[in-house]
Amino acid sequence: MQKFFFVRLVIKLGHIHNNSWICLCSVRLTEMNREGRRTKHPMRDGDRGQWASKTEYVLVVAGNVVGLGNVWRFPYLCYKNGGGAFLVPYTLFAVVSGIPLFLMETSFGQYTQEGFITCWNKLCPLAKGIGYGLLMMKLYVFGYILVQAWALFYLFFSFRSQLPWASCDNTWNTVTCLGLQSLNSSNLTVPFTNTTSAATEFWERRVLNMSSGIEELGSIRWELALCLLVSWLISSLKVKYFVSFSKVAYFTATFPYVMLLILLIRGITLPGAWDGIYYYLYPDINRLVWMEASSQIFFSYSLVIGTLNVLGSYNDYHNNCYKDCFWLCLLNSGTSFVAGFVVFSVLGFMAQKQGVSVDNVADSGPGLAFVAYPQATAMMPLPQLWTVCFFLMLILLTFVSVESVITSVCDLHPKLFRAPMRREMFVLFICSSFFLLHLSMVTEGGVYIFQLIDYYGCTRACQDFMTVCLCLATHIPVLLVNFDDFQQNYHSVVLRFVNPFQISFILHLVDYKHLKINEYVYPDWAYALGWTITLSSVLMVPLWAAGQLCFTPGTFIQVGDQELVDINKCYWED
Repeated sequence: MQKFFFVRLVIKLGHIHNNSWICLCSVRLTEMNREGRRTKHPMRDGDRGQWASKTEYVLVVAGNVVGLGNVWRFPYLCYKNGGGAFLVPYTLFAVVSGIPLFLMETSFGQYTQEGFITCWNKLCPLAKGIGYGLLMMKLYVFGYILVQAWALFYLFFSFRSQLPWASCDNTWNTVTCLGLQSLNSSNLTVPFTNTTSAATEFWERRVLNMSSGIEELGSIRWELALCLLVSWLISSLKVKYFVSFSKVAYFTATFPYVMLLILLIRGITLPGAWDGIYYYLYPDINRLVWMEASSQIFFSYSLVIGTLNVLGSYNDYHNNCYKDCFWLCLLNSGTSFVAGFVVFSVLGFMAQKQGVSVDNVADSGPGLAFVAYPQATAMMPLPQLWTVCFFLMLILLTFVSVESVITSVCDLHPKLFRAPMRREMFVLFICSSFFLLHLSMVTEGGVYIFQLIDYYGCTRACQDFMTVCLCLATHIPVLLVNFDDFQQNYHSVVLRFVNPFQISFILHLVDYKHLKINEYVYPDWAYALGWTITLSSVLMVPLWAAGQLCFTPGTFIQVGDQELVDINKCYWED
């Protein structure tokens, strides 16, 4: 009964997402109706692993989508871009592009039972450069493990009787420091124009000990280096026992939701909380920026970075991923919306305590997670308890980027890495190598390196470009086999490729601005390095396609015919 489930799935997906899949599906439908498919997928030989149940898959994906993108990025963007008005473009992008792309990537993995590189051998070998481009992007995403190291650092200090970011009695504080005791003083009426909060000084002077710029890296912060080592050890254990012991997801995936619920209940009961919620939801059309909604969908849904492909590849071949993806996307967006109440109720409380407006308290990026929240929890009764809970939530967020890279590379060379202990040795090599590379980010100038990689390594331009390539790749087989029809209907094909992500890609390039941290401007060589990082993933797609066309004997049409032979061949091999 489920023999043609994926045919029905891609037809549904095609109607939602510019009919991109129908063309690819039409090439195979005749063959599948004529001979039928095997009930068991030929690649499932037991040595790759599989989810023990759908519940484990859902929990791992659910844990993956709850991150800083939900905790601070969505609420801040919602406030910055029109408050409640931001929900309109966000919902539109989620329905028109977010959910279809989520489903497409998941079905790629489930249908091929391969990682995000080798899946293209069965979808469109000419577009395999997309997989290598995603691999480069994933390697840059490894830098986000530094966030876990920062959270571990804060967690260790959270057990002190006096939280160090609550007072100015520490060696790193300056004369302009303003502690919580001063903030809570009813006699304080002077504006905070020439002062710095104790939480900010702890973040900048104790945790980061920031230098003046990327030109001055300084020495390694050995306390942070130790936290980074622990973070990589945790990640290596997650990779090693990713499928075999994925029942740990029953705790790691649900704990952040429990903590969000607790913090929500606590937040809305704080004085001034509803002022913050008002700022969060009040619609202001004049501040609305539609393209920010597209960026947020990419970020929070984990689109076009290969993670969804790998997680889907561990599913049973006949799993109804259409239903799973819909509910997981709904959970993702719902979590972001609820997190907004959590964050802005706390920010409203802080604003009332400090006597300033909410817009002077809220900030995007690490500033909210590592400055505003520690300061807010320090103002609550039992501050150590709330601080420990918050940073435990950040630490336990599922980090599957390493696993997706390991899986995809092992699928690329199965005979080499699926031998006994080979995969474990490869995991050890990857984790230890990137730990050594990331030591540069725990130096005094490390935050500048982190921001540079974050800004250029996995940018909206990269993801938009890869999305355009995904749409094109699903058309390649039918365009090659019906080249004359393609020439005659060129304009209709071009219009089919025009979707929000193409527009977003163009607007991102037009609206490009150089990276800045506060008032610091990077040197020219740093911007050149940043664009090199961006191009290292983007150029993989055209370079691979050009290489295939140049080094494969025959004309363009003959190469296309061979592509179709290779695609069909993979479905009937034993």
